[in-house]
Amino acid sequence: MPPESLRVAMVGTRGVPARYGGFETAVEEIGARLADRGHAVRVYCRTAPEAQDQPAPATYRGMELVTLPAMRRRSLETLSHTALSVAHLVRHRTDVAFVFNAANAPLLPAVRAARIPVATHVDGLEWRRAKWGPTGQRYYRAAETAAVRLSDALIADAQGIADYYRDEYAAESRLIAYGAPVLTGAGHDRLAELDLEPGGYHLVVARFEPENHVDVIVDGYVGSDATLPLVVVGSAPYAHEHTRRIESLAAGDPRVRLLGGVWDQELLDQLYAGALTYLHGHSVGGTNPSLLRAIGGGTATIAYDVGFNREVLGTHGRYFGSAADVGARVHEAEQDPEACELRGKALAERARAYDWDDVADGYERLARDLAARRTPGPKRFARRLGAEQWAR
Repeated sequence: MPPESLRVAMVGTRGVPARYGGFETAVEEIGARLADRGHAVRVYCRTAPEAQDQPAPATYRGMELVTLPAMRRRSLETLSHTALSVAHLVRHRTDVAFVFNAANAPLLPAVRAARIPVATHVDGLEWRRAKWGPTGQRYYRAAETAAVRLSDALIADAQGIADYYRDEYAAESRLIAYGAPVLTGAGHDRLAELDLEPGGYHLVVARFEPENHVDVIVDGYVGSDATLPLVVVGSAPYAHEHTRRIESLAAGDPRVRLLGGVWDQELLDQLYAGALTYLHGHSVGGTNPSLLRAIGGGTATIAYDVGFNREVLGTHGRYFGSAADVGARVHEAEQDPEACELRGKALAERARAYDWDDVADGYERLARDLAARRTPGPKRFARRLGAEQWAR
């Protein structure tokens, strides 16, 4: 390995190849680029339930993979896997560790004890998610504080997240967004497999969690006069009650098509690029990869009205805050598909600002700063300042 190269560990996600969410996509795209630049990248992966009897791959796109098990309980899955990952990490030479998800912060003392510089990607405002309940929400609040106190640097993927940590903890973050794939050449030939046509449907892609507002979108669509079908891609491994609510809202309306998870990336990309509109209900994360994939496909987007989404879409997006708003926005889109096409083209241009090579540059600069101890270091006496605008 060249002397200027670094040994970089990426910890706290389900790992790669990316199949599950934004963190995994980021790890794959960033890790592969760092490996291409000569760095030794080690990614910690979770054993997939459906692949427990199969040998885990040792490498992928130039990255070393370390696959470890996790407890299959929602509240313990991430932390149990990260604990095993950290136990492995501290026994192997590592110049820099990137830990994804502030929920893993209680394990940072072990990383620091091994004298490994660490940056934590803090994700979104997890304590706002109803699925965790009061105990889980208190845990996430405490984990945020621990991340500030124990990380050599914080990474935020949206200005709104950086603002939150500055307002709540007087802590600065490195602002490094996600990348947007370019899907304008994705094609449409596979849409026929689902009996769909380009520009002939509305699309939702999301986990079925309350803060993603899939139920609000389905409810608003069902109450609308839309003629094009609503295609819903997604599920939730733990949120059974919320999933039943969505299924109940969709029941009896043949216009709503619940596809479940779609793991075929080529087909999923064509779904994004071929939709008349993409409806995006995420509200508590930062820069959302599903949103970036939609605008990278040049698809007109109707998003839940929060700052994170406006940061990405600007004036080229359409927004909703209720089921009634969804119905109105869908009606508007079907009445003027030419305007949708123009907004989609404007969003595709906007997507160019979210470039994975630029994202990898940001991580590489941070890795070098961490390895050279050029970061401010942890705020050992960090405390919540209680900024009112972030309260529930």
